[in-house]
Amino acid sequence: MAARLRRPAPRRAAANADSGVNLSDTIVAVSTPPGRGGIGIVRLSGQDSRRIASQILRFPKPPEWKPWTAALAELVGPDGHTVDQVVVTYFGRPRSYTAEDVVEISCHGAPVVLRYAVERACDAGARLAEPGEFTLRAFLNGRIDLPQAEAVRDLIEATTLYQARIAAQQAGGAVSRRIAPLKEQLLELIALLEAGIDFAEDDIPVASDEEILGRIGPIAQGLSALAESFAYGKLVHSGFTLAIVGRPNVGKSSLFNRLLEQERAIVTDIPGTTRDMVSEVAAIDGIPVKFIDTAGIRSGQDRIEALGIERSYQAMADADLTLVVIDLSAPVEAVDLELVERARRQGRCLLVGNKSDLPWRAEIAEDITAVSALTGEGIPALRRAIAESIVPAGLNCEAGFITSLRHERLLRDALAALEKARAAVAERIPHEMLLLDLYAALQAIDAITGATTADDILNRIFSTFCIGK
Repeated sequence: MAARLRRPAPRRAAANADSGVNLSDTIVAVSTPPGRGGIGIVRLSGQDSRRIASQILRFPKPPEWKPWTAALAELVGPDGHTVDQVVVTYFGRPRSYTAEDVVEISCHGAPVVLRYAVERACDAGARLAEPGEFTLRAFLNGRIDLPQAEAVRDLIEATTLYQARIAAQQAGGAVSRRIAPLKEQLLELIALLEAGIDFAEDDIPVASDEEILGRIGPIAQGLSALAESFAYGKLVHSGFTLAIVGRPNVGKSSLFNRLLEQERAIVTDIPGTTRDMVSEVAAIDGIPVKFIDTAGIRSGQDRIEALGIERSYQAMADADLTLVVIDLSAPVEAVDLELVERARRQGRCLLVGNKSDLPWRAEIAEDITAVSALTGEGIPALRRAIAESIVPAGLNCEAGFITSLRHERLLRDALAALEKARAAVAERIPHEMLLLDLYAALQAIDAITGATTADDILNRIFSTFCIGK
């Protein structure tokens, strides 16, 4: 039985053969964003990178191709006419991004010049790169693991500096470093049970149930903490929605503009000015937030305003967080209390008292954040309250967290397998069968780093990258 329960083969052995990527090809693509700019970069990767570059470029003297050095050259046509003066940088394998020979040609950033450089490279034997193929090669060649590759995509797509910093940490291996010791503990337990099976006839002691459970516990605890961190990580990655609701003229639109730090919504003293939702995206503590200014909620109005109010209720239901705004300078009305109760039933909410710069007439037995959208008083405190309300209780952000739904699901799979292993111990099931559950947990962990990731999943992941990365 033990001989059939061995670890799967390393990822690269299967990936090179079945992923549809021919690593013997030399690939080329424009690696800078579309459009005009001062500089545009054409990147070559593969064993023929230097030969192809030598065919399409003219150097003042034969190039030395010294790694990590740059040289001047001219991009020339088949007739020898100069098209552009360029800077050529060579990165020798394995100390390049793809762990292959890489040549980067920095041209002037005219799209026609960049397209011509790519066409000349293809005529010389290169192949157009698929989306994400440079990073895929880095993964297949063992330069990075799968979480690092996925973090490269997140770094490119970051819209806030905080998102970029988290993606950079993960690109540096933060997720893998958290998983590595847990995987090592699991491997030690598997090895212990395998040894007990292989040498059972030699009377070598087999691990007791208490020892097995004692080893599974810390592994499950570590994986669970990492999986739970996704509650915050998904907000960092994708942001969240915040709806601002309240009666007409409590200052919702003014608060909306103040939080955005721009005049986005129309503000007047006429009740019912906002009849439809107005939305804009900004950042709070580096997390993208979609702010939604809604129509003032009141009864007995015309059909158009009634439709706007219905959309306000829908925005409350869909939002991750609702700000219920009341007017501190006026007595609290029944509709204010009804909105607070409705927002609490539907999810997380904060009660905000606006117009704190005026004499207070509102009396409410609720925790409230007082602000003045006119003067800005209390706005920093409101921002902190918003940020604190979305962070899951007990989460230590400094310990690191995951931002990928794929990682969270695989961690849950590993935890489910470990739970089955615990049940197997309690039921005194033979260790040969217990190992099946432990290997299932190991396979889920390996799928996070890419050690056993199926090729269709690889293709799905890397197809979301931009061409040239």
